[in-house]
Amino acid sequence: MSGFDAVGAAYSAHSGSARGRLRHDLVERRLLAELPGRPARVLDVGCGNGEMTLRLAAAGHQVTGVDPSAAMLAAAADRVAGRPDLAGRIELVDAGLERLPFDRERFDAVCCHGVLMYLDDPGLAVVRLAGLVAPGGLLSVLAKNRRAIGVREALAGDYPTAHRLIVSETDRSTGNLGRETRGDAPEALDRLAAGHGLVPLPWQGVRIFHDHLDDIWAPEPAAYEAALEVEWEASWRSPYREMGHLVHALVSLPERGRP
Repeated sequence: MSGFDAVGAAYSAHSGSARGRLRHDLVERRLLAELPGRPARVLDVGCGNGEMTLRLAAAGHQVTGVDPSAAMLAAAADRVAGRPDLAGRIELVDAGLERLPFDRERFDAVCCHGVLMYLDDPGLAVVRLAGLVAPGGLLSVLAKNRRAIGVREALAGDYPTAHRLIVSETDRSTGNLGRETRGDAPEALDRLAAGHGLVPLPWQGVRIFHDHLDDIWAPEPAAYEAALEVEWEASWRSPYREMGHLVHALVSLPERGRP
């Protein structure tokens, strides 16, 4: 993920748009439904500007946000400073996936959102992440959906690009921040996690009907809530979920002594 500092401002702007909020709201809703009611220890790998870190801390959890980008961590630190009520629940660490400094620590939940798409192969990353999950804990991965590559372009009217992507059956396309990113199939992510002792939970498609809209989409609050509810209901159901630009895959590590 070298050079990601250069797109930090673009990511922050996108994250604050209605289209960006759809992603965060859908992922947060699922995470809060799966996390224990008691305060949990959460590791947010690739935390970016701290969006999910802050959301989970606001829900009462103790969150460690990790990112290799100095610009992203600075943005996250600024946001944490603006929420002194949450500062005691948040720790920010400068580190990437390849050098996570938690050899002896285990977490109730490990989140890795929007990271695998920048890696050539998700295998080693999933192994590292799975090793940080405590028994009974959760691993949450948000990845680009390989099945939906070309859908955004087609819905936006860029038919030549959509045709090229669909016919080539590629696993790569240009992402929202202007960088080429790679997609994963949800079943492949489930198999990879299962191969390391984790149990797949139902996966969801994220941003099915609104991914082709640009960041100037600014619906009224009632319209946004209606869009969010439609996305949520479709995210669980085939064939809609297969068309989500992102796939939210969750897996759990059984408690010791349980199958």
